Amino acid sequence: QVQLVESGGGLVQVGGSLRLSCAASGNIFSIDVMGWYRQAPGMQRDLVATVSRFGITNYADSVKGRFTISRDNTKHTVYLEMNSLKPEDTAVYYCTVTVVGGLASWGQGTQVTVSS
Repeated sequence: QVQLVESGGGLVQVGGSLRLSCAASGNIFSIDVMGWYRQAPGMQRDLVATVSRFGITNYADSVKGRFTISRDNTKHTVYLEMNSLKPEDTAVYYCTVTVVGGLASWGQGTQVTVSS
């Protein structure tokens, strides 16, 4: 099992920036893809960005050019740099890890609120 601990969420003004972090522990040697999803009130949980162990990235169209995902394999940590934040970015952000040959693990979620 992989455990995920998230940090960095909070309240920010429109146009501001936040950096989310997610540290993995447990069965870290089986980790393949790491990434972030988000869920706004009353909405489904949607992909934000993913990054493979070799640095290959994938982004939702709504965040391309504004968000950057990265990972530090020595620290077993994935990051999400969020810039030029908009009110529609307001959501609970969930860290996720895909384990080779198994199921995904999820963090507890961290609230990001963008206000004007």
